[in-house]
Order: sequence, then structure tokens, then C-alpha cells
Amino acid sequence: MDILLGSNNRHKQKEFQNLLEAGFGGKFRLFIPNEILKKDVDIDETGSTLQENARLKAMEFNKLTKIPCFADDTGLEIDSLGGLPGVHSARFSGIYGNDSENRKKVLQMMHGVPLEKRTAAFRTVICYFDGTHTHFVEGFCNGKIIYGEKGSNGFGYDSIFLPDGNNLTFAEMTAEEKNKISHRSIAARKFVELLRVLIDG
Repeated sequence: MDILLGSNNRHKQKEFQNLLEAGFGGKFRLFIPNEILKKDVDIDETGSTLQENARLKAMEFNKLTKIPCFADDTGLEIDSLGGLPGVHSARFSGIYGNDSENRKKVLQMMHGVPLEKRTAAFRTVICYFDGTHTHFVEGFCNGKIIYGEKGSNGFGYDSIFLPDGNNLTFAEMTAEEKNKISHRSIAARKFVELLRVLIDG
């Protein structure tokens, strides 16, 4: 069965391919859009929630390729900031993908907030659209926003996020260590289980 990942990120493709192979053997062939469309296509993430953005990408890429599609969206939700940056995480500073400025803005907004009130969670939402029905799964990782950056691995807000029960930020962990507890990995594993239910009944 062919299935489409609503992203042209090959690292993400490899991650999901490994999960699908572990769960189903060779039952699935996983594609990314530019392998089918022969060109890069970006879907504007105009939704006001992570769910809306994930659904938008899954449905639009399905419409373009006619292949069952899943897509994800991820946000950092900080309690003392009322859930910000949330759906705006990638462009919180006003410039899409400027990780350094995004982190800087968060730390500035949280200046003076004591550690016990710096609680936050990373959340990943995956939407699967088979051409008729939509299904959602979510993955969470709870933690705290520390006072300054630590570590050089990862991306986004990893260097200021300390997961609960750990003394290393995401950016201080190896990829393998992060993947054991990360929001995206939890959501991905739930997605594989969702497919198992939908396909095997």
C-alpha cells in the first residue's frame, strides 16, 4: 500500500519509514510529495491550531496525489505565556524558521518568571486522511523552559527545553536519547498503532 508523508523532509521520511517497517514489514511504500509531483510544493499553514494545519496539509497533498496522506504540526506551549508560541512556534519572532530569534523572544518574555512557573509542553499532532475520513493522534512531552540555552544538537527550542525527569535539554541529548521521549516520536508511534487498527480492524 502506498502512503504519503505531507512533508518533503527526508529526515522525517526516514524516521517514519523505519517505524512503518518495524510495525508492518514491507506492507507500506512511503513517499514524500516531490517524489510524486516531481516538484516542490509548499502548503501554507494558515490554520489557527496545530490540528487545523496538520489536516490542511494532509488533505491538500491527498488532493494533489490521490494517495492516503498523513501530516504533522508541532508547537511549544508555555503555560505562563498562555500557551504561546503554540501554532506560531516556527515564526514566533516574525520570521519563519529563525530559531535563534524565536528562542530569544521566548526568554525575553519569560524574564523574571521563577522556575516552578516555567512549565511547558511540546505537542505534535498528526492527521491521517485517506481520501474520505480524517484521523488524529497526538504526542506530548512535558518539561520546563530554562533561563538560557544549553546544548548544540537539535533545532527550534530544543536548547531551552528541559524535559521532565531529565537533567539534559533536548539539545544536549543525542538523537537516539531524544527520540525515546520526544513528542514527535510518541505521536509517530501512536500513528503506527492507528494504522494497525484501521487496516487490520
